[in-house]
Formats: sequence, C-alpha cells, structure tokens
Amino acid sequence: MQGLSRRDVLLGAGALVAAGRAAEGAQERPKDEPFGYCLNTSTLMGQKLPLADEIDLAAQAGFTAMEPWIREIQQHVEKGGSLKDLEKRFKDKGISVESAIGFAEWIVDDDARRAKGLETMKRDMDLVAQIGGKRIAAPPAGANAPIDLRKAAERYRAVCDLGDQMGVVAECELWGPSKAISRLSEAAFIAIESGHPKACVLPDIYHLYKGGSSLETLKLLHGDAMHVIHANDYPADPPREKITDAHRVFPGDGVAPLGEIFRSLRSIGYRGFLSVELFNKEYWKQEAPAVVKTAIEKTRAAVRKAFA
Repeated sequence: MQGLSRRDVLLGAGALVAAGRAAEGAQERPKDEPFGYCLNTSTLMGQKLPLADEIDLAAQAGFTAMEPWIREIQQHVEKGGSLKDLEKRFKDKGISVESAIGFAEWIVDDDARRAKGLETMKRDMDLVAQIGGKRIAAPPAGANAPIDLRKAAERYRAVCDLGDQMGVVAECELWGPSKAISRLSEAAFIAIESGHPKACVLPDIYHLYKGGSSLETLKLLHGDAMHVIHANDYPADPPREKITDAHRVFPGDGVAPLGEIFRSLRSIGYRGFLSVELFNKEYWKQEAPAVVKTAIEKTRAAVRKAFA
C-alpha cells in the first residue's frame, strides 16, 4: 500500500466494482432490448429432453440465459453426467444460469420440516453453484396456511445466509394460489424485512394476475431488487379464480397488460432477464425447436411493442 493515496485506493476499488458488474453480464442493450431473454425449462417439460439438449436448443434460438429445474440437474447426474461438464456446456453455448427452480420447504411453520427444507435448499444450492448458477427460487413450497410475514422474513433471512455460504442467491418467489406468499407486496415485505443485503424477489406475470397483485406495486420496487421475472401471458377465459398454470400462453398471445408491465420495469431500472416459464400441454406436444424459437420471438416482439 506504500505510495498509494486514499484517492488511488478508492479509484481502484471503483474499478473492481465496475469489473465485477461487467463480469456479472451487465451490458448496454439496444433501446428495444431493455431486458435479457431466458428460457425456463418448464416450457419444454412435456418433451422430456435431457438438460444438455435443452441447452443446445436455447442457444440455437438465441437465448443467452436459462433457468433449469433442480430435478433435471439431478437426472443429469443420475444418468452418469458430470456437473463440471454441464457447467462447461452452458459456458460453451454462451448461456448463463441466471436462476434455478427448486421446492425446498424453507418457509413452513413445522420446525422439523423446515430444518429438512434448509438441508434440501443447501443441497440444491450446491448443485446450482457447481454448474455456475447464480440464483435459486425460494417459493412458499409446502405452506398450506397463512404465515406470519415477520416469521417468514426471519426464515428467508436464514435461506439468504445459507446462500452466502453456498455462493447462490435465494429469490423470494410469490405464488398466486399460495396461502403464504400470493402477492408481490408480501414477497417484497419478506425481502425487505429480512434485512439481508442480497434479498430479492422473483415475480411472475401469471402469478401477479392469479394472486391479485396490483401492478402499481412494481413501481414501488427498485430494479436491483429483482434479477429474473417469469414471463408469460394468460387468456381472458377461464376467469382469474379458475385459471391455472396450464393456461399460460406465449407472451403476446393473451390479455396480460404486458406493455404496462414492461414499461414499469424499465422505469424502475430493471435490466434483468425475462424467463419464459410456461406449462402449456399443447406446447409440450409440439416439436421442441419450434417451441423454443417461438418463445423467444414472441417475448421479444411483446417487449418491442411495449416501447414502440
């Protein structure tokens, strides 16, 4: 440190921060591409493809990120594949693992189940970290009754602390039908109340609708409080009370106010990824390459329409 002034040290630190942000994939995008595009592998669940094949298809279609399910990573290992090779495949194809989908019961009131849930989360985070993943969803899995949100915040804090150890960030995810976290305001409260510096939320366009969240809530958040948003659309029928995950459609093919949502996200500085997450059985019957290609083209078109 000899010969360095305080100003030099601060400038050096600033350079490291800037380099770190660049390493995380932050980059300027064209005005009509304010978000990144990510493929959640639920969209191809019906085709029952190996994760390695899904990576290839995502890259060919133009996706630069993916959100695999934990069970797919496990299946890859069970069939003799290595996590190191999987990590290399993602990198070679230019795909970042922005998030992953798991269902650890971290939030439940039962102490024994919650302890087991944290062990599951630790195992899942380890799998995600080994393939170069950055985050994992923390939905209210297993919570079949309303939960004190302050207790939920304490439990989410425990998950975030675990993530610090494992090198993976936990995203507080809302589920519209959930009795524990059904609205964006509840997920935001849990994240804020946790007090953890890496606390963040994972919204979903379908779940915002299903749970009755006001879209004005989005404008109260900062873009840095979210990294991934599940992108989809939904039809006018069936009504909100009866609609299910299976009714999700490609962005732009339904009645969701996508333009309003995308403009709100941009106004709060959101620069993360739109992760196309669908459970449409009709899409599962189609050829996988066509589904993936349609997914990115329709999502990109919906974004461009929002800012036209």
